[in-house]
Amino acid sequence: MAKATSDIMVTVLGSGTCVPSLARGSCSVLVETGGRKWLIDSGAGTLRRLLEAGTTIAELSCLFYSHLHPDHTADLVPLLFATKYPDGVTRSEELTIVAGQGFADFFQRLKNVYGHWIEIGDDMLRIIEMNTGGRDHVRLAGIDIHTAPVEHSPQSIAFRITSPAGRHLIYSGDTDMSESLVELARGADLLICESAFPEGQRVRGHLTPAMAGDIAARAEVRRLMLTHFYPACDQADIEGECRRTYAGPLILARDLMRVPLD
Repeated sequence: MAKATSDIMVTVLGSGTCVPSLARGSCSVLVETGGRKWLIDSGAGTLRRLLEAGTTIAELSCLFYSHLHPDHTADLVPLLFATKYPDGVTRSEELTIVAGQGFADFFQRLKNVYGHWIEIGDDMLRIIEMNTGGRDHVRLAGIDIHTAPVEHSPQSIAFRITSPAGRHLIYSGDTDMSESLVELARGADLLICESAFPEGQRVRGHLTPAMAGDIAARAEVRRLMLTHFYPACDQADIEGECRRTYAGPLILARDLMRVPLD
């Protein structure tokens, strides 16, 4: 098993989609760097997978959302609800949420439905909205996060997280072919890229393995991880399709897989 002392440790919590699966949960990745634990997306099943990975919600200091679709946000409500429950998971520090423009309105609408059950206090929750019309940057706990819009929904952004030691992790979120993603991912140590459907079954707003491979090759990333697999992907030769366009190190995501960047 990879050591937790890696400069960046990535744990895949969900490598699937909204379609129920015993093997794959909805989209989510745990990132550990600089002494912090950050969660990227929180689709259904994330909280259970998080516990299986040895992390509680109280240890999370930041949540990142690539966009607002339910297979990426479904466990946000139970996460906040559980934070209010006095069983040892009560937060002792502020929780930051980083997402594209429109998230604050989305969250207000959730509060209109759930009320105080998801309110953890204004002094305990900070929302940072990133520009969805171009590149943006924020620095959290000494760690740089750059974002860029991608081709999926109006709120969709990809993330580039740079560790204190200068290693670069890219998370694509959902996207179609995106030149802004190519530029954001340039030279990265690991690109975690959606690959929702195999060749011949592509859905607009998503990538095939070959398209994801093309992005990785043009961005000259050191490693590529494919994720966000709909059930059809498990019946296809995903690696073979990706190899048409990408010759570098390739990882096919599975739930609870740990990948160090060091």
